[in-house]
Amino acid sequence: MRASFLAAATTLLVANLSSAQIDRITGKNFATRSEVVAQHGMVCTSVPAATQVGIDILKRGGSAVDAAIAANATLGLMEPVSNGIGGDLFAIVYSVKENKLYGINGSGRSPLGLSYEQMKAELAKLHRETIPPTGMLPISVPGTVDAWAELHKKFGKLKFSDDLAPAIRYAEEGFPVTDLIAYYWAFGPRLYKGLPGAFLETYTLDGKGRTPAKGDIFTNPALAKTLRLIGEEGRDAFYKGEIADKIDNFMSANGGFLRKADFERHGSTWVDPVSTNYRGYDVFELPPNGQGIATLQMLNILEGFDLRTMERNSPETLHTMIEAKKIVWADRAKFYADPAFAKIPLKSLLSKEYAAERRKLIDPNHAAKKVEAGNPVLDQGDTVYLCTADDKGNMVSLIQSNYRGMGSGIVVPGLGFMFQDRGELFSIEPGHPNVYGPGKRPFHTIIPGFVMKDRQPWLAFGVMGGGMQPQGHVQVLTNQIDFGLNVQEAGDASRWQHEGDNEPTGEKLSESGGYVEVESGIPYETVRELRKRGHDVRFDVGGYGGYQAIKVEMHNGQRVYVGASESRKDGQAAGY
Repeated sequence: MRASFLAAATTLLVANLSSAQIDRITGKNFATRSEVVAQHGMVCTSVPAATQVGIDILKRGGSAVDAAIAANATLGLMEPVSNGIGGDLFAIVYSVKENKLYGINGSGRSPLGLSYEQMKAELAKLHRETIPPTGMLPISVPGTVDAWAELHKKFGKLKFSDDLAPAIRYAEEGFPVTDLIAYYWAFGPRLYKGLPGAFLETYTLDGKGRTPAKGDIFTNPALAKTLRLIGEEGRDAFYKGEIADKIDNFMSANGGFLRKADFERHGSTWVDPVSTNYRGYDVFELPPNGQGIATLQMLNILEGFDLRTMERNSPETLHTMIEAKKIVWADRAKFYADPAFAKIPLKSLLSKEYAAERRKLIDPNHAAKKVEAGNPVLDQGDTVYLCTADDKGNMVSLIQSNYRGMGSGIVVPGLGFMFQDRGELFSIEPGHPNVYGPGKRPFHTIIPGFVMKDRQPWLAFGVMGGGMQPQGHVQVLTNQIDFGLNVQEAGDASRWQHEGDNEPTGEKLSESGGYVEVESGIPYETVRELRKRGHDVRFDVGGYGGYQAIKVEMHNGQRVYVGASESRKDGQAAGY
């Protein structure tokens, strides 16, 4: 009798559930943890201690921007393998008062004193045709500190020094290093051996090469001093004062090219986020020099396919998404650059008409071996991601990076941070929109994302990881919009990554169609079918990025934040 009752109850329950809910119960949609829900505020980062710093700032009455700055400063200390004040920053901010999105481009420019001809000569000495990932040549002006200052001036509620205080305290007192960060940190001494500066002094425990293992306590008193000076004197301490002087002196003495004049002329740029509507959701990204519009182009192409009917992780769905990526990457390689130096056909690239034409290139049965860039009409415009939300409803989607690894390997003694190597992403090809030039912003990979639904905030989100980022944005969005996964499942779900396309650096990597890396959660039946269609499919355990997100839901007429931080990082979503 009891068994019959349970069977009937189960049948009734299942009959009233959506397919996504049934998949959740049966384990078909894998999630490492439940979503985090909170009413007053939310912070999601890749390091739990940084998340807690952001929550503490919110509880003190700080805004979402205050929490983002505090968390970002803490991440620069605790996750130096990815970010720091030697890098750049991009952010999208939702202002509830104005019901408006603001974008900031906090990327720096190449040295004014390093001409194209001199760059070519320097590369010839190294027997290279592209800009290297380490040393002085890939260094551009770090834009993070100025972006913090601009964000704080517009949206901050606490003192700037209050936002930086937690990172300063941790830098002085020390913190235990987390597992994944320790793994990447260990590569540093080999990568940066022989470079001038204070890498070993700053980033090893013994000054000789022993990097912290999981749980080891690490301090960075030099960074504490730098952050305290910035907190007390503002961004000018970094770009016009004592810090800029130290950088100028070090670069002059060690063959570097940045000078104080480069810092003095630096400024962030407030930009309007650009968007496309995907199945009723307005997806926002920032315009170039970043690659965010690749997400929008891919979504425009995919909108013409019924992904829900094709089903998640099916051969048909993955084939279609991979082919859409190839098509967009051809445009990315040709058109994405600093808009101050190149005419970018932004409106045409994002038009539905252009997407309809490009969609015709997808053969449902065969993988493309080579895709040429389109002909849009010109209009006559490694990494940490975090998101925050405050009690008023303001939200921040922020991404910050030194680019490859810890950066260039160059650490000015006494400052406590490494310079980024973003200049590696310039092309050396004459006439290319992204060709190297003095005072120019390079092509950038880091992109924050934001989604509005019915003119209200729906999702602040991001996926870290170079060229994986637009692909990851598309996957976590389609996981939610097309396939009904919740915000946590959308990030934990198995991913794919296509590589081997031409790049904005001018590198022509492959004319064989590139290759697709997949995580183990992709069914082997799908892999086998993709190979039949001509895809070179490989298995890899890493390189699929790291995801954080905050979703806004309404329950009983009240706003509730729903947070997620995936298992590929050491991170945490937390609220109060």
